[in-house]
Amino acid sequence: MNCLRCGTPLPAGSRRDRVYCSNNCSARASDCRRKNGAPLPPRWQHPALTSDIPLLRTAAERARQLGEAHDWSRSTIRCAMDGLTVLLEGRPDGEQVTLTEIRARTPRHASAPRVAEVLAGLGMLEDGTVPAVRSWIGRRTGELPPGFAAAVRDWLLVLLNGDARSRPRSATTIYVYFTAVQPLISRWSADRGHLREVTAEDIMAGLDKLRGHQLCTTISAIRSLFRFARKRGLIFANPAQRLKAGVPEPSLLPMTADEIRAVEQVITLPGQRLIIALAAVHAARWEAIRALTLDDLDLPSRRIAIAGHPQRLGDLSHQALRAWLDHRRAAWPHTPNRHVLISKRTALGDAPVSRGYVNFHLKPDGVSVERIRRDRILHEALTGRPDPLHLSLMFGISERPASQYARIARDLLAEPPGPEEGTQPHDRGERE
Repeated sequence: MNCLRCGTPLPAGSRRDRVYCSNNCSARASDCRRKNGAPLPPRWQHPALTSDIPLLRTAAERARQLGEAHDWSRSTIRCAMDGLTVLLEGRPDGEQVTLTEIRARTPRHASAPRVAEVLAGLGMLEDGTVPAVRSWIGRRTGELPPGFAAAVRDWLLVLLNGDARSRPRSATTIYVYFTAVQPLISRWSADRGHLREVTAEDIMAGLDKLRGHQLCTTISAIRSLFRFARKRGLIFANPAQRLKAGVPEPSLLPMTADEIRAVEQVITLPGQRLIIALAAVHAARWEAIRALTLDDLDLPSRRIAIAGHPQRLGDLSHQALRAWLDHRRAAWPHTPNRHVLISKRTALGDAPVSRGYVNFHLKPDGVSVERIRRDRILHEALTGRPDPLHLSLMFGISERPASQYARIARDLLAEPPGPEEGTQPHDRGERE
């Protein structure tokens, strides 16, 4: 192809919508059109929009409509049409496109999720892939002793898919439950050859060294496993029927100086600073932070609504929010996502960020967003007044946890912790 101004051949590998060899030729052509009063040349459009293949033409138009509705960039729309061209040229009408084929044949510069979204909107997408959790179940249960492998595999598959009387569980539940029962099964297999031979004494012997949340999770997993086995007739009696999985009480002591320093060293990104500020100042739960949208913010009036509870923005949270919004605007200027917190995975859609978005970076140091939130409520009870009504109105919490925080604060004020314990609840004003 040659330049429309001077006739010079365009370099190989140029963009398909390029018609001039240089900016100089483009400027001169524009100047000539303006002097002669000539209309602007027609805007370049993707060949798929005018293709002779009706199916490809429909898919390209669908991609253009989705791009305009979700504020995709022109490059994203063009690359999605490239992927549709590769997949649909020569394909018979009515034939489904599998997700495996999309991932294998879509060009590297095209976005496979966007192509799949277009085809799903046309009813042409077939998810023929095997979920990773299903492959993981087959691989890990194959490592168990023969007398236990089949029962555990069927149990995990029922948890994954659900049945007539139970809903499907998440992949995280599958991973956690199997991790909890695997050490016990390895211990039982030394003396037992099948799940039906396990007794209540064997179960209690495996639970002796467990404490706290680990004990609670293991008991829940064991009860689920033996309840499934009893329902399917794999055992004669349920040895875990009398087990009780009580929820352990959370720690309601002030954060130590080491925990505070660990949080200060870990948070470096604007999004992390915002989440820590919302938890440390407004006692916001992680679920409420995820669900926070731009409609919940009133920056001129310095107001924010967290989980429907309006609060005033302090200086710390206001500065963190402004810094994050500036970063968000610079990184994803055309995102259609209305959530305040977004990532590169959610910027093109409308879903909130995942639960581990920040906790993943804080967990290695033993500090979570929930730990910071509890410390904020306890600090208010210690420095303000240990009144459940005051805590409930200020943070929007229910009566029971508000009374619990007030009771703990009264106990701490009656017997203040010594210097050797490292807790300094009175220093929050300096930290903020």
